Amino acid sequence: MAAPGAVAAARAVRWAAMAAAAGPLLLGPARLLESCVPRAAALPARWSGSRSALGSILGIPAEKPAGSLGQHPPPVATSKEEQDRLLRDRPDQPQNPKVLRIAIIGAPNAGKSTLSNQLLGRKVFPVSQKVHTTRCKARGVVTCEDTQLIILDTPGLTSPFKAKRHKLDEAMLTDPWDSVKHADLVLVLVDVSDYWTRNCLSKEVLKCLSRFPQIPSVLVLNKVDLLKKKFILLELVTELTEGIVNGKKLEARSVFKHNSSSSAKSPLQITQASPPENRAHEPHCLQETDQAQEGSRLDNSGDVRASESTLVTEEAQGPKCYGPRDLKNMKGWPCFQEIFMLAALHGEEVDTLKRYLLMQAKPGPWEFHSGVLTSQSPQEICNNIIREKILEYLPLEVPYGVIQVTEMWEEGPSGELLILQNLLVPRKSHMMMLIGRRGKVISRIAQEAGQDLMNVFLCDVRLKLKVEVKS
Repeated sequence: MAAPGAVAAARAVRWAAMAAAAGPLLLGPARLLESCVPRAAALPARWSGSRSALGSILGIPAEKPAGSLGQHPPPVATSKEEQDRLLRDRPDQPQNPKVLRIAIIGAPNAGKSTLSNQLLGRKVFPVSQKVHTTRCKARGVVTCEDTQLIILDTPGLTSPFKAKRHKLDEAMLTDPWDSVKHADLVLVLVDVSDYWTRNCLSKEVLKCLSRFPQIPSVLVLNKVDLLKKKFILLELVTELTEGIVNGKKLEARSVFKHNSSSSAKSPLQITQASPPENRAHEPHCLQETDQAQEGSRLDNSGDVRASESTLVTEEAQGPKCYGPRDLKNMKGWPCFQEIFMLAALHGEEVDTLKRYLLMQAKPGPWEFHSGVLTSQSPQEICNNIIREKILEYLPLEVPYGVIQVTEMWEEGPSGELLILQNLLVPRKSHMMMLIGRRGKVISRIAQEAGQDLMNVFLCDVRLKLKVEVKS
């Protein structure tokens, strides 16, 4: 084995060479964002709402900054000792450091880990279509010039009854609450493609928000690209916010014209209500055009009859505390400060949200070294990525019974990372499903997981998996 200093130097050289060869962007899960531009040029003085969904709703002109956000995210250390040293050492500090702790909460499978990975610029959290892929809280770190965002990726909020039925760890119940308690900002993620859950926030989410009303919260509508009729977003905004955003009630007007000869888009208008004497001086509105941003626009491409709907017009009362009786009749949360609409899987409008988060950061010392991307150990990342693939390729409850045992983790003669992991299953039938016909399933899992690990560590990874029935 080479000396730790020589290993770190060799990995730094490989990282620099790969980044230089890839240019400003790398395709695939290891997509790297372009280098930061100067803060003054990248972020306008008043960013809040200028390109968010709320900004579009209120007709605030878009101030498109020059350049993209983010630096090349650092690779995760391949050795636990090196990662522990980075986490243990005193963080480097810029001249005027800023920091923001962000808790991302929502129902299971809303896309929290996908959004976290996009904000980080590298995939370090497991993502699967099955629920409860994330089993405990983990922290991701975004460092951009003098600002550090600490992302608290949490398990989906679930009830004690469901946790007991699915035999989930106690951390699945306590970690989201613990993350919100220590956060400076809460992002509430809603999957708008889920017809059964998108019209209201879950009781667990409402309980969590009402427990910490002093912490600012932002509504993020995810998977908007899967909606064929974008005017549905108008209804969701009014329901999920109780018609109140940033302390003001919204007045919504939707005008749809019937046109039997064409399917032209109909205009939508949403205005922030103001007192009658000031209404003439504040003509904030949204009229969609074909040039509007895909991730934040509200449109209706369907053929509907003329109609108009209007919300209340008076000023909303200030924020108050909500008790159990209030929550019982509430579908949304009336204390959101902002609204964002995006498609986290494809990265649409994620930069808009990221700029907003950078602007919300407050002066304070960094908590992590700039070389840290996540608080997870390399072995934890490896286990999570392999488990993600098992969840994808095994049916029903089968993958939840797999136990992972790492038998080898060492550096090869050419600097590659050699990993051997044993997968223990409770039944022989489960072993046959995991191996697959002629070993196709386990081979595909090893190949895809190995590729993801190469993108995390930025080095060659040779991953071998074997399957056994646990005694």
